Amino acid sequence: MKLIQLDIKGISYSETQSGTYALILNETKGDRKLPIVIGGFEAQAIAIALDKDIKPSRPLTHDLFKSFALRFEIIVKQVIIHKLVDGVFYSSLICEHNKIEEIIDARTSDAIAMALRFDAPIYTYDSILTRAGFTSTVPPEEDAKETGENWTKEWSASNIKKNELPNSLKHVSVSKLKNLLKKFVAAEDYEKAAIIRDEISRRKDA
Repeated sequence: MKLIQLDIKGISYSETQSGTYALILNETKGDRKLPIVIGGFEAQAIAIALDKDIKPSRPLTHDLFKSFALRFEIIVKQVIIHKLVDGVFYSSLICEHNKIEEIIDARTSDAIAMALRFDAPIYTYDSILTRAGFTSTVPPEEDAKETGENWTKEWSASNIKKNELPNSLKHVSVSKLKNLLKKFVAAEDYEKAAIIRDEISRRKDA
């Protein structure tokens, strides 16, 4: 399976889920973006690693892990986001010790925080990026039902500019969800697009 390298585009505060953030990963050689919803502590660990000017007075958990690993000559070579199930991303740390490679399971947010501290590249499989990634360019809608299209236009006309989602997605049809997904991607609101994407994914896996 083809691996695609990712860069960190940024972190934004979630307006829909209190205390959460949207971590946006960008395809290194392309324009696809992969949004991942993470918690506040995880966002802090990543943000501190991104800002080289911030020096915590005491080591944070990920800094401690790096110091521990280096003391025993363990390095993180790369991170691979290898699975997506029900909107949850699964990742692995590819480590090396005495020229022996080991694979360690990790939460994606922790894996990325470690990758930043070791200057290790981040990868995902093309199949995951194709399934869960977005681009700013939205293709024209094909075979859209008139009722779904009219519903989307009516709802988005009054809400998309406010950057809002319906109160509940449970009773929104898949065709309407897909139309909303395209609207938020076009607006480059990847955090909300990720929420809709995950709802669609859950229904496919059910």
